[in-house]
Amino acid sequence: MALTVIWHNPRCSKSRQTLALLQEKGVEPEVRKYLEDAPDEAELREAAEKLGLGVSGMMRRGEKAWKELGLSEHDPDDRLISAMAEHPILIERPIVFAKDRAAIGRPPEAVLDIL
Repeated sequence: MALTVIWHNPRCSKSRQTLALLQEKGVEPEVRKYLEDAPDEAELREAAEKLGLGVSGMMRRGEKAWKELGLSEHDPDDRLISAMAEHPILIERPIVFAKDRAAIGRPPEAVLDIL
């Protein structure tokens, strides 16, 4: 695995801005288009641990799928992880992994602390 990885959605402005910021800082991350190459449950658990936010903290709760699946931030982590694995649109974006840490690029500058 590359030293730095970004779970990227090219249609998202924050994701594009975060990727550009990394590149401006001389970091050429491995770009994983997570909607096409969805992380499995083990990868999602590892991401949640590295983010330190709790599982619901790495989810897009405003997405249509969140409501359609009847999800709640109080649901057990297993249910939320399973929902993200099945519906990767629920994963907050972008997530940058560097070394043994991770950060969500909202705002994009938030990822600079882990480089």
